[in-house]
Amino acid sequence: MTGVQVHDLLKLRQDVFVVEQACAFAEIDGRDGEALHLRALSGDDLAGVLRVFAPDSEGQARIGRIATAAGFRGSGLGHRMMAEALRLCAERWPEAAIDLSAQAHLETFYARHGFVTISGAYLEDGIPHLDMRRAPAT
Repeated sequence: MTGVQVHDLLKLRQDVFVVEQACAFAEIDGRDGEALHLRALSGDDLAGVLRVFAPDSEGQARIGRIATAAGFRGSGLGHRMMAEALRLCAERWPEAAIDLSAQAHLETFYARHGFVTISGAYLEDGIPHLDMRRAPAT
């Protein structure tokens, strides 16, 4: 990505996670360099982002930092981004389960993509979350 593209990606995540959700946390966590980043564009506008991590030492890939710009919510973009992330994971790591930390109010959204809840609710940065997992593609 270019410097401008990186800036726009980090700004969108900051706008959603820090500003909109009024949640002061270290959004830039030092892990972006090891992630694959998916960006959804609408013309020149950045509409959504997410990041994908290769399987860890326990064999789980991870999807995270899923953010959709306010003007694109309700358009189905989130579902299209998840489908692309799942396709990428299945292509690169077909034998890996996929984990994510979901904001609790989005449990049904992720369940539509094959994720099941594997933890009780917990607070992360003051927001209720659940750990969810999707079985391997194979």
